[in-house]
Amino acid sequence: MEPSRFLRAVLNAIMGVLSVGGPIAMAAPMHGQPDAVASERDLERPPSWSIPAYAEVRRLMNGWLDRAAGQASAADIAAVRESWPEQAPEEPLADMLDHVMDSFSRIDARSATVRRSIGDGRPAAAPAAADIGWLNDPATNAFQRDAVRLWLGRECVRRDCFDEGLTLLADLDPTTSIDPASLLFHRAACQHWLLESDVAMESLDRLLERSGEIPVRYERVARLLRADIASLEDESLDHIARRMRDVTRRLDLGRPGPKTLAVQDGVIDSLDKMIKAIEQQQQQQQSQSSSGAGGGGRSGNGTPMEDSRIAGGKGAGEVTKRELGDSDGWGKLPPHEREEALQQIGREFPAHYREAIEQYFKRLASGEEKR
Repeated sequence: MEPSRFLRAVLNAIMGVLSVGGPIAMAAPMHGQPDAVASERDLERPPSWSIPAYAEVRRLMNGWLDRAAGQASAADIAAVRESWPEQAPEEPLADMLDHVMDSFSRIDARSATVRRSIGDGRPAAAPAAADIGWLNDPATNAFQRDAVRLWLGRECVRRDCFDEGLTLLADLDPTTSIDPASLLFHRAACQHWLLESDVAMESLDRLLERSGEIPVRYERVARLLRADIASLEDESLDHIARRMRDVTRRLDLGRPGPKTLAVQDGVIDSLDKMIKAIEQQQQQQQSQSSSGAGGGGRSGNGTPMEDSRIAGGKGAGEVTKRELGDSDGWGKLPPHEREEALQQIGREFPAHYREAIEQYFKRLASGEEKR
């Protein structure tokens, strides 16, 4: 099944209203409570990981250069060693991970190929399988393998390739990583986007174990992400909207494959359930209203009617027929019933949800979109 025009219509209608203008939607902390929880967690146990010192990373790099001596000229090897002086630079390196990747790329052709494949400025680049197969080879040096996977996973996240990024980062160990803060932050970003709430919370909590030591940008965004994912309810309209946004991202990347279709089908199922739940609420309210207006078979004093009496109802005894249709009959409700549904949504959700769904109904009613 190709990506349907139906879903595109819903995406355009709802996400146009709900969009917050960034690759990671974040809600503001609720009255400081999530921050307070995170702070309490920071104090519950000692950090499970540490930030490696410059000297340790330099030692690992020199060990790798010793083993790579035959892969490049002596001049290149010497130049890379000089870029790692014994004393840490007075000005801290802007990005330790980039410096490590630069060193690998100058000596090792495979690392250089990976860097070129994703570092050419394409907005939606993802590594080709042929370019990274060596990262899964047990014979690959562990220091180089893990550092390249971390750098590549970070670059995938920056390009909204969250599935590929999570695949690269999921199995890396913060206790042996040369940049554990970057690892935990970007792993959590993938999990947050893909709505893997439980593991996202774990990654964020672990990152915040080093609160005050990690980069300020990581800490602040991590607390916002934590507050956001903690307040998200499964199958809520917000949850559905985020999955729609994920489908939009996948389609924008040109990936209408099985994963995209699975998310799309899940969105449609959730919308079906939500609409049916609203219809059931309406039916219950109408039933209660009719029962209250007609006395519900009870006498005026509220006691049950005696069996020997004949009811004095004045109705014609006919039941209005209603065509329920199937799940594909959305947008065919009579105007007054559609308005009731929108009013119900307006009472239970913020106003912008009503606007989004109203646009959706208009598209269906005009026949522009069909599933």
